[in-house]
Amino acid sequence: MRKSAMTDTVLQIAESLIACPSVTPAAGLVFDCLDAQLAPLGFAVHRFVAGEAPDGPVENLFAIRQGPEGSRHFAFAGHVDVVPPGEGWASAPFAPEVRGDLLYGRGAVDMKGAIAAMVAAAAQVPQDAGTISFIITGDEEGPARYGTVALIEHMRSVGAIPNLCLVGEPTSVNRLGDTMKVGRRGSTNIWLEVEGKEGHVAYPHLADNPITRLVALLAELDDLVLDEGTDWFQASNLEVTDITVGNPATNVIPARASARLSIRFNDLHSGRELGERVSEIAAKHGGTARPVVYGEAFLTPPGLFSELIAEAVEAELGIRPEASTSGGTSDARFLKDLCPVIEFGLCNATMHKRDEAVAIADLVALARIYARVAGAALAG
Repeated sequence: MRKSAMTDTVLQIAESLIACPSVTPAAGLVFDCLDAQLAPLGFAVHRFVAGEAPDGPVENLFAIRQGPEGSRHFAFAGHVDVVPPGEGWASAPFAPEVRGDLLYGRGAVDMKGAIAAMVAAAAQVPQDAGTISFIITGDEEGPARYGTVALIEHMRSVGAIPNLCLVGEPTSVNRLGDTMKVGRRGSTNIWLEVEGKEGHVAYPHLADNPITRLVALLAELDDLVLDEGTDWFQASNLEVTDITVGNPATNVIPARASARLSIRFNDLHSGRELGERVSEIAAKHGGTARPVVYGEAFLTPPGLFSELIAEAVEAELGIRPEASTSGGTSDARFLKDLCPVIEFGLCNATMHKRDEAVAIADLVALARIYARVAGAALAG
């Protein structure tokens, strides 16, 4: 790997962030570290805590470096919280270690490495090119109720609405630069419950078995074909993720039975519409449904923004990323309400895994790509 000033910079930032334990919800030290990186670059850093238990409090950071009056505004977005590291690491998960050409540590890929690349990139963009901001939450891996949602409220209150936003989630699959996310499917979980009447199994006529009706309800839901997919999205899918009766007795018909569904849906549907549809089917079987929508499907139609990213990737790596909507949800599901948003970042092979690691060369290349994207986005 060719050593350079950029290599030293992005590696130092990534190591300093990884060294801050920040299992979701992250707070304190990791934000101190990011604050210390951004302030010398001319960013005004605003940190605040939002929410209450059980899903809060959550620490967030919004940093902005103002360009000339009337200039364009480009935002980097991401999170500094990480999932628990688990056991069995070859080295301590929050003690960053370089072995060969790789940097190891929890968050190296998801997504402290990308944030390090963003900071290094921002340092390369002149302030007179336009306004740059950082939208950073400590609760993307958790409930996400008081994270990016609260940041958006803050940005609206101060009139800091970007023209474009890039989220640094690890989108690359086989090599850096092969995939960017131009949209995501929506997500909803639905809790089902069927009430019955308990009784002795030898006298079923005196009872009402809720399991029978729950099985029939689930069978009807399993037969649903929500759609066949679209030009940009795969088919929506409904999956049963839990069935619970909790009956310790072998000779008692239980009083109730419950189940849980997860639906990942494309932009042919809304979470509300799907919740109502499942509720109607549940009612047919004497059951109830309680839906919770975690995000709606969205698409940033391929165009100027995706082309700008593709050109930056091609200039640095010689390939053009595929525009995709695959995978789970991210905070882009909230940020799309502010402005056009696209996700682009590191290879995702080791995210959430033991011995998470990133190629140092990828960190450097990503910083250069981010700098190109920011510069082009501000130029309009």
